[in-house]
Amino acid sequence: MTTRGCAVGETMAAWSALSAAAVMAVLMFALPRVSQAQTFSLPFRQPDSCGHNQYFDISALSCVPCGANQRQDAQGTSCVCLPGFQMISNNGGSAINCKKCPEHMKGVTEDGWNCISCPGAVSAEGKCHCPPGQILVERDINGTLLSEATCELCDGNENSFTIANALGNRCVRCDPTFVNTSRSCACSKPNILTGGLCFSSTVNFPPGMISTARYGELGMSLSSEWFAKYLKSSATACWVYANLTSCQALGNMCVMNMNSYDSVTFDACRLFQSIENTAGFRIVHSVSFWRQNLPWLFYGDQLGLAPQVLSTTPVPTNFSFKEQNQNTKLKFVATSYDVRGNFLKWQTLEGGVLQLCPDTDTRLNAAYSFGTTYQQNCEIPISKILTDFPTPIFYDVYLQYADENQHQYIWAVPVLNLNLQHNKLYVNQDSSSGKWLLTRRIFLVDTVSGRENDLGGQPRVVRIATQISLSIQLVPNTKSGNIYPPLITIAYSDVDIKDPNLHSVKVSFAVNYEMNQGEAHVQTDIALGVLGGLAVLLSLLKTAGWKRRIGSPMIDLQTVMKFLVFYAGDLANVFFIITAGIGLYWLIFFKAQKSVSVFLPRPVQEERFITYVGCAFALKALQFLHKFISQITIDIFFIDWERPKGKVLKAVEGEGGVRSAAVPVSIWRTYFVANEWNEIQTVRKINPLFQVLTVVFFLEVVGFKNLALMDSSSSLSRSPSSYLAPYSRILRYAISTALWLVIGVIQIMFFAVFYERFIEDKIRQFVDLCCMSNISVFVLSHRCFGYYIHGRSVHGHADTNMEEMNMNLKREAENLCSQRGLVPNTDGQTFQIAISSQMRQHYDRIHETLTRKNGPARLLSSSASTFEQSIKAYHTMNKFLGSFIDHVHKEMDYFIKDKLLLERILGIEFMEPMEKSIFYNDEGYSFSSVLYYGNESTLLIFDLLFFCVVDLACQNFILAAFLTYLQQEIFRCIRNAVGQRNLASKTLVDQRFLI
Repeated sequence: MTTRGCAVGETMAAWSALSAAAVMAVLMFALPRVSQAQTFSLPFRQPDSCGHNQYFDISALSCVPCGANQRQDAQGTSCVCLPGFQMISNNGGSAINCKKCPEHMKGVTEDGWNCISCPGAVSAEGKCHCPPGQILVERDINGTLLSEATCELCDGNENSFTIANALGNRCVRCDPTFVNTSRSCACSKPNILTGGLCFSSTVNFPPGMISTARYGELGMSLSSEWFAKYLKSSATACWVYANLTSCQALGNMCVMNMNSYDSVTFDACRLFQSIENTAGFRIVHSVSFWRQNLPWLFYGDQLGLAPQVLSTTPVPTNFSFKEQNQNTKLKFVATSYDVRGNFLKWQTLEGGVLQLCPDTDTRLNAAYSFGTTYQQNCEIPISKILTDFPTPIFYDVYLQYADENQHQYIWAVPVLNLNLQHNKLYVNQDSSSGKWLLTRRIFLVDTVSGRENDLGGQPRVVRIATQISLSIQLVPNTKSGNIYPPLITIAYSDVDIKDPNLHSVKVSFAVNYEMNQGEAHVQTDIALGVLGGLAVLLSLLKTAGWKRRIGSPMIDLQTVMKFLVFYAGDLANVFFIITAGIGLYWLIFFKAQKSVSVFLPRPVQEERFITYVGCAFALKALQFLHKFISQITIDIFFIDWERPKGKVLKAVEGEGGVRSAAVPVSIWRTYFVANEWNEIQTVRKINPLFQVLTVVFFLEVVGFKNLALMDSSSSLSRSPSSYLAPYSRILRYAISTALWLVIGVIQIMFFAVFYERFIEDKIRQFVDLCCMSNISVFVLSHRCFGYYIHGRSVHGHADTNMEEMNMNLKREAENLCSQRGLVPNTDGQTFQIAISSQMRQHYDRIHETLTRKNGPARLLSSSASTFEQSIKAYHTMNKFLGSFIDHVHKEMDYFIKDKLLLERILGIEFMEPMEKSIFYNDEGYSFSSVLYYGNESTLLIFDLLFFCVVDLACQNFILAAFLTYLQQEIFRCIRNAVGQRNLASKTLVDQRFLI
C-alpha cells in the first residue's frame, strides 16, 4: 500500500511539473515581448483636468470621453446620464446606457433609474423639486414607484413640530429653540432667527457684536462667514440655555481669534468672558478659571499669574532614567473637539497628533521620551494643508500621571500663545513672564474662519501653527526628578492664499528641558575669580623673572605688554580648566544620573559657555604666537672646539710667494650639528597625525559622538530608524576634550617611558652628537639668560678618521678617559645660564659685526669685504665664547651652582648675575623650552581648542580634524623655514645646508 502510494505521488508530481512547463511555454510564446526601443513614458493627467464630457479612467490614468447622452459625474471618475435621461444599465465609467424619458414623464427619480412625473418644476439636474418646507415622495412605503411624485408638507403644529431635512426627503423635528420660542417650527417676528436657531425678542443681545476674524500677522481683518452665521447663535444659546455644545463652539471661535481680548469690541472672546463672569456658572474641579458648561480657555488676565502657574506647584510625580521602576515617558492626553463644539474623543499625543511634519511613529513618539531634547522641522505645501485639515480640531492638553497608589490623574498643561493680543498688545511676546496671559485650548490649522462668503469655498486666509514647543522645567534642588507643569508655546502664521499649489509653509515642533542655571553661573564666576586671581599672581611672577633675565630693573611699556602676554596665557589655562570642568560635569552627571536631578543647558544658555571657550582659544592662540615668535628669534651660536692639526704651506696672492698656515678646521661638523638642531626644532612628544586620526576614529567610528546627543542614553551606537536628538555643544566639547587629552597623555607617556628609552631620544642624541662633533651650543633666549650645551670632546679632536673615532668611543666606554661634563669628573653637559650685563655687551659688539651685512654698511662695502668681515666676526665670536667657557676673561667669569627647589618651581632665579655669570646645572635638558619639544602642553591645548572651536562652529568632527592638522602643518613649515633663516643669520651657517 505504501509502495503504491509513493508511485502515485511520483506520477502526480511528474504530471504537475509537465503541466507547469507546458503552461510556461505557452505563456512565453503568447505574451508580447518588449522591444528595446519601447518607451514607458506617458502623459501626466489629473481628474480635474478632464473636460465636462470626459471622465478620468482610473486604470489608464487618462481622460476618456463619455458616451452619448452622458456627462462627467461629481467625482470625475465616471459618467452619468444627462438631465431628462434615465439609466438602463450601469457598469461604471462609460459603460452605462441612457434612455430619454417620455414627454409626460420629464423628471428622473433621485437614484436616476426611473422616469417620473413631477408635481411642480424640474431642477437643472432633471429631478423633481418641491417648495421649502415640503418633502419629495417618489415611492410608496414598500418601495413601489408612484406614477407621479408628490410634495408633502411637514406637520409643524404642536405634537409634531416637524420640518423638512436638509436633503428634502424626510420630515424631522425642528430645533428646540423654535418650539420653546414660538411653539412651532417657524421663527416668526418679532422672534429672531440666527445661526439656524430661534430666539425670543426679549433676549438682550450684546450690542455691537462683530463677526470679523483678525489676522494680526497680516495686519488685516475680514468678515468671516463662519462667525457671521454661528457667533451670535452660539453665544446666545450658551448664555440663555447653557448649551454645552454652543459654549464649546463659542470657545472655539475665541481660540480661532487667538484668544485675543479687546475691551472696545464685542468679539468672540469678549462675549465668552462676559458669559464666564455670569454668577450663575459654578466652578469646576475647584479651578477658579473653569466654569461649569464652559470650556477652560484662560488662566485669568491678572499680571503675575503666569509665574505662579508655571513655577509654584510641582507636578506630583517623579521621573527617572535608569531605575527599575523608571518613569521615562511623558504621557500627554488631550480632549478633542470639532469646530461646532462636539466632543470627539480622548486621545494621546503619540503618533504625531500635534506634529504636522510626517515621520515614522518611532521618531514621532521620541518627542515624549523624558529627557530627550526634540526638534522637528519641515516645509509643507498649502495644498496638502487644505486637503488634510478641511476643518480645525481643537485640543485641551493634559499630563497624565499616577500617584503612589497608582491612581491615575491628569494635570492641565498651560499654553503660551505668542499671537495673543490683549488690548492690541502682544503681551506673550514680552521677555518678562509676569506679563504673560496663559491659555488652554489650541488647534493646528484653521481653514474655516478665513472663508468670507461661502463656507464651501476656498478660504482666503489660513492660520497654521508653524511653531510648537513644549518646555519641561526641573524643580530646583530636586533629587528625584520633580518637574513643574509643562508649558506649550505656540506661534501661528497667517497665510494669504492665492495659489495653494505655489505656496508652502515651514513648521517646527520641539521639546525642550530647562533648569535654573543661576547657581551654576555663580559657581563658575567664583571659580573664574579665584583662578583668575591666581593667574594674575603667576603672571606677575613670570614678569618679574623675565625682567631679571633681560637685566632691566625698570618698569616700562614693554614690561606691561609682557605682563599682558603672560596673563593671556595663564588666563587661557583658567578658561580651559573651567570649560573642561563644566563640560565633564554635564557629561557625567547628566548621562549617569538615575533619578533626574539636572537637565542640560539649552542652546541659549550655552552662549556663556561658548564665550568662555572662545576666550580660551583666543588667549591660548596669543600665548602660542608669543612662544612661536620667541623661539624663532633666539640668539644661538655653535662653538667649535676643534683646533688645527699642524701647518701647511699656502700661496699668498699678490706677493708671489708662499707661507706656512694652520691646517683649516672642517666646517662640516658645524653644518651637521646646525642641521640636527634645525630638525629637532619641531620635534614633539606626540604624533599630530596619529592624534587627529585617533580622535576622529573614536568619535565617528566607535561612536563617542553619540554621547553628545541631548538625551538620557549612554549608548555609543544608535539604530538608523531611531530619532537622533540634537547635539549639545557643551557635551561635544567635553567629549572632544576628554578624548584629546587622554590620547595625548597616553602618547606622551608612551614617548617618555618606552619610545625615548628603547627607540630614539632625539634631545639626548643631539647632546651626544655635540660631544662627538666637538661642538658646544650657546643659546640666549633672553638678553641675559639662556642655555648652554657643553659639547667639548674629551678626546681633544673630533675631525678624525674612522679608526681613531672607534678607538675614542671604546676608551670612553671603558672609562679610560675623562668625563664629558663641563666640570671635571662630572657628566653635566646642559646648563641654564644667567650672564652678566658686561658679558652681554661684549657679545653684542661681536655679534653686531656678524650681522652687519643686513644693515647700512652693506651699501658702503663690497660683497667680498662684507663676507670677509663676517668670517672674521665668526672666528672672533667662536674664540670669545670658547675663552669665556674656559674662564679666560676674569672680568667676565662665571661660576656653576645648583638651582634651589623653589627656584625650579617658580621658574625664577633669586641670585642676579652682577659681576659674574651663573651656570645652573640642568639635568632636565630645559634648553628644549626654545623648541616645540619643551612646550608640548601649550601646543596640545592650543590644538585641542582649535579643534573644538571649529567643531562648535560647524558641528563637524571630520572637518575640525582636517583643519586642525592643516594648521599644525602650516605652523610647522613656517617654524622650520623661519628657524632656518634665523639659524643661518645668527651662526653664519649657509642656509642651503639646512634641510
